[in-house]
Formats: sequence, structure tokens, C-alpha cells
Amino acid sequence: MPTETPKARKTPSEANASAPAVLPPADAVPRALITVAALADIPEEDIWLAKQKSKRTRRAYKQDVQHFMRTLNIHSYDELRQVDHRAVIAWERIMREIDKAAPSTIRRRLAALSSLFKHLVRHDHAEKNPVGEVERPAINREEGTTLAFSKAQARKLLDTPADDTIEGLRDRAILSVGLQVGLRRAEIAALTVGDLHQNRGYDSLRVVRKGGRHEALAINPQTAQRIRAYFEKAGHAADIDGPMFRPLRRNRKNQQPRRAMNPDAIDRVVRKFAGKIGLDRGYSAHSMRATFITTALENGAQLEDVQKAAGHRDPSTTKLYDRRGYNPEKAASFFATY
Repeated sequence: MPTETPKARKTPSEANASAPAVLPPADAVPRALITVAALADIPEEDIWLAKQKSKRTRRAYKQDVQHFMRTLNIHSYDELRQVDHRAVIAWERIMREIDKAAPSTIRRRLAALSSLFKHLVRHDHAEKNPVGEVERPAINREEGTTLAFSKAQARKLLDTPADDTIEGLRDRAILSVGLQVGLRRAEIAALTVGDLHQNRGYDSLRVVRKGGRHEALAINPQTAQRIRAYFEKAGHAADIDGPMFRPLRRNRKNQQPRRAMNPDAIDRVVRKFAGKIGLDRGYSAHSMRATFITTALENGAQLEDVQKAAGHRDPSTTKLYDRRGYNPEKAASFFATY
């Protein structure tokens, strides 16, 4: 997060391009340069950002606070610390009425700003949290909006990629990890070859969850078989510390072939094959997760076990992905025949 934002409003990409780095990674700083005096000079806002354990969370929080500062033409941290509830209410109204942002986006941005001010108040850099008095938009907490595949669609999706090419075998394995293990796209992209292992006689995957938590999950035998088939064809089964799923083409920015797929590329794999089976809109990598949770519960898995597999801390979050209550074949509309 920059110590200053441009005086003229810029697009997010322009702002990020000009933003100086905050706390660098710990292993990038010589220990001799890390002193109490040097740490004391770091703005408290950057300390708040650095304490977030997830890289994706840090990036999202940074962008959300930058959005607030750009929208309200706030040019420094000193000015940021003086805002009150009126500024936050104005920001919320701009997002809702002018930007037409989704309620979930508004809630996320407000939560990020609230987290920052809670930190500033706790460390005596602000008098109060101005977000606390602002009403957040309502969202459906009983059912999420992510589209799920039917069982027949999921089976068709799993079998659509070619089974005799590196790319096809890779994509078959990716779809299996999403639909039969339920991992997030970022978790799939972060897997290494060595994360596939055996524990008490069962094939398992080691997973790094949000916030850096490490877990091991027993996996469907078909998933393990597909991963091993991909390894055999790709030839990197012995590269234990290397990424499990790799792009096939080198890019201009990074000519290193030993690199992991980007989470967005995982999303593109799902969209590509969803299109091939006639599902052109609305489906994403998150749809695999909703399908996994719904199918596991429908087939008799306990909520607690599905919650653990999904990596949710709260069962109510898992329930958001449960589509068992959506029965289109029983819709009242079908009975309104004339």
C-alpha cells in the first residue's frame, strides 16, 4: 500500500503501477539491515498489511484501501487517519449508486477498511473506527450464487479432455482435483509434486489453506490415478519440490519452464471445458467447489467432514455452497400450465 496516492484519480492499474513496495519479504532483506529503529519508521498501515499471512489477502486489502483513498481524494496516511463515518458513508454510496458494485464487493471493501482502522485504533494511531457506524449491504447468507454442475455434467466435464496428451492429462487431473477434492483454484495452483503422498495406506494431498494453514486430505482414487498419469506423461514426477500443474508454453516475462500455473489459468481450464459440453456462461473454477460440496453432502458425507475438506472454519460457510435445496424440477412454474 503506497504512502501516498496520486492527487488525480487513476485507474487501479495505473495506481498499482506507481505504488512503491511496502515491507519486502523477510528473506529479501539482509539481517544486518533489520533494526528496531528501521522498523519504527515503517507506517502503521504497512505493518497492518504485512501481518496478513496470505499474499492474496494482502493484495486484496491493499487494493480495497487504495480504492477508498482514490475515491475520496485522500493523499496521505495522515489524512486517512482523520476520516470519520461521513467519508465512509459517501464511499459506500458511490460504490452502490454510481459504480453499481455488487453487495459482496462493497462488504469486502468495507471489511478491509474496518480491519485497518481496528489496527490503527488498537495501536493509538486513530481515535475510532469510522466503518463501525456504517450499515453494510445485505447478502444472502443461506445460499451462495455460485453455479454448480449437475452430476451428469460433472461426469461429462471430467471425461472431456484428451487422455493421450500432456495438456489433456493435466486438465483431466485439474478437473478431478476441483470436482472430487473441492480445492480452491489458488490451492490447486499451489500444489507441488510432493504434495501427492500416501498416509495410512490412502492417497492424500497436502494443501496450503488461506492464512497459511497446512492440511492433508485423503483423496478419491480416481484423482490420484489421474495425477500420476499426468506425471508419467509430463515427466516431472521426480521433481518433488516443483509445481504439480505447469503451463505448457513459456511466456516472455518468465522463460522458466519449472513454474506453476496461475490460478486464473485454472479458471480458464474449467470455462474451456464447460463450453465444450454446452455450458457457456457463469461457470468457473468455483463451480467445481460448489459441485463437490453439494455432491458429497447429497451422497451422505457428514457436514463436518465436508467442512474440513473445503477448508472452512465455519460450517455456515460450507452451507453457502450446498445446492441440495435447489430443485428446479419441482419449481412452481412447471405447474402453471394453461
